[in-house]
Amino acid sequence: MPELPFELSRRRILLAAGCLALVLFAGSKLLTRPQTSAGLAPPVAAPAETAGAASSAVVVDVVGAVRRPGLYRLAQGARIADAVSRAGGATRRADLALINLAAPLADGEQVVVPRRGAAAPGASPAAGGSSAPGMPTGGPVHLSTATPEQLDSLPGIGPVTAQKILDYRQQHGAFTSVDELDAVPGIGPARLDQLKDLVAP
Repeated sequence: MPELPFELSRRRILLAAGCLALVLFAGSKLLTRPQTSAGLAPPVAAPAETAGAASSAVVVDVVGAVRRPGLYRLAQGARIADAVSRAGGATRRADLALINLAAPLADGEQVVVPRRGAAAPGASPAAGGSSAPGMPTGGPVHLSTATPEQLDSLPGIGPVTAQKILDYRQQHGAFTSVDELDAVPGIGPARLDQLKDLVAP
């Protein structure tokens, strides 16, 4: 008569071995499956910052008695002295006393470096010369290069209005027309008519 308990135990061993092999196979598949978790996805690159460089810089036109006239880009808050330096510096003929080197630059401004002795506005006339009543000595006052003293010498223009003209020139650049004086606070049509023959852009 066959030994049944031995046959049953061998069958159980084979069944257990099969189950173990199945579990190991399934486990190996799970371990080798590629990770698709969203947490392991490569990070999305942050967009490059596009802070406008133009907002932190000014572009000015440097002309006159400088070594390299032209357009220059300078940092916000730069001074006229910085613009003159970027343009190669002033030439030997420059008259830097006629401009305010410490004045801050404005975007789109034209920096005019006047030349020494080049028909400087307000210069004394030749001996024996004469001027029309109210006409500043030496001819018309050039609004684009005039000093506060030269502007103050004009009829009806005191120190306060002279400073307003300089402020307007600083913000808007060189004058292109005498009529621009109408945009300066304190100068109305009547005052403009009075000054038209005494000043030039």
